[in-house]
Amino acid sequence: MEKCYLTIGLEVHCQLLTKAKMFCRCGTDYIGKEPNSLVCPVCMGLPGSLPVMNRKAMELAIRTAMTLHCEILPRVIFHRKNYFYPDLPKGYQISQFDFPIGINGTLEFMGQGEKKKVRIKRVHVEEDAGKLVHEGLNIPSECSGVDFNRCGIPLVEIVTEPDLHSPEDARDYLTMLRSIVRYIGVSDGNMEEGSLRCDANISLSLTEKTMGVKVEVKNMNSFRSVYHALEFELSRQQKCLAEGKKLFPETRHWDETRGVTVSSRGKEEAQDYRYFPDPDLLPHTIEQVILNDIQSNLPELPLEKKERFMFDYELTETEANVLVQDCSLANFFESCIKELNKPKFIANWVITEVLKNLNDLRQDIQHSKITPAALMDLLKMVDRKEISGTIAKSVLEDMFQSGAKAKDVIAKKGISFMSNEKELEKIVHQIIEQNPQSIADYLSGKEKALHFLIGQVMKVTRGQASPEIVKNILNKELSAERSLCGPREPF
Repeated sequence: MEKCYLTIGLEVHCQLLTKAKMFCRCGTDYIGKEPNSLVCPVCMGLPGSLPVMNRKAMELAIRTAMTLHCEILPRVIFHRKNYFYPDLPKGYQISQFDFPIGINGTLEFMGQGEKKKVRIKRVHVEEDAGKLVHEGLNIPSECSGVDFNRCGIPLVEIVTEPDLHSPEDARDYLTMLRSIVRYIGVSDGNMEEGSLRCDANISLSLTEKTMGVKVEVKNMNSFRSVYHALEFELSRQQKCLAEGKKLFPETRHWDETRGVTVSSRGKEEAQDYRYFPDPDLLPHTIEQVILNDIQSNLPELPLEKKERFMFDYELTETEANVLVQDCSLANFFESCIKELNKPKFIANWVITEVLKNLNDLRQDIQHSKITPAALMDLLKMVDRKEISGTIAKSVLEDMFQSGAKAKDVIAKKGISFMSNEKELEKIVHQIIEQNPQSIADYLSGKEKALHFLIGQVMKVTRGQASPEIVKNILNKELSAERSLCGPREPF
């Protein structure tokens, strides 16, 4: 078939880090709580209950809009968005319609090796819905339960213009957005727990200047899901167009198990929700003093930090990318540099060994037992060649598990460091005698043989020998062997 043009717009709902819900005092820590234990007449929408706006939620939403370079509207109005769904107790959702917090913003991200820019159409605040539970808690197989604990939790919704043109771009944009909301402290961005949820509008057309039929895809709870759902939907729509079938506006859900999107209902438009201003909530004026305070406290963002790391610390783009994905990890790295000004050396250890241990323990750096000072006590020993890198890796693993200091772990393990050249010369001579083929390989120009011989010495000494001293001794001995053998004949 002829070439098709793909257009994607994303709507991201991000739970805000507040202790109370958007319009009542119920708590927001619903993970693991008894169903329907964090509810009150306000978030349940019972007759006579009156909502009161959470100012902290509004400030976090303004912080988000400002970070995304939006124009902040001086006056916002809360609307009732009317629709029926079992987990929406009021029969409507308090949201914002024609007077959101911010409009006309931008977000830059790295996509396929180049910097890209997406226009942000609007940023507004609204309340979350509840959650349907389909299994467990003694629920019969033919029934579903409703948990309203999540109902009323403040969300910020970030809507893009249709500026994305591939599943890869959508995934990379979402990855950057999650980093940003974490950097500015408005959300934990945890997609698996529902703190960050994404709906995608996708259309396919035969001409670049026209938009195709808009199809919305919901129920994507990871970057991987977003990518694969859009990839499937692109393939499905291409197949429909190739077969001459008509596409129509609809909402589809991503079925992770089957790897397909499934039609759910016809696509609603704004008029279907019958928006009208909430009579219980007055229009809210955003004061300039609040804007000034938020603006003055915005942190350095991921792309800015990445470019600074590459310039100031001479890191590669790959190294900088890994370090800046998490603000806490980037701060940890910079705290280490204050202890020892060797950025490349420290970056290598943080990216490889620190992240390896964090992944093994399923922790993030904020909740680990190791501190920058503790790590640097260990790395300073490596830098001074008091212990080998092999030993240091073993010690670091113990430090992550126990929280003990490097010197205490070394003492407990009874680790000693071999730096006596005479002792090491004896071991090197023994390794040379045992590996004549490796000696011949090295003398014939195979440099890898030297690394093998060093490895054999480290194996015999259980990693307690100084690799640098071992290498020097081997070079000296092998140079002597080479002089005895004479120059190699040319091939």
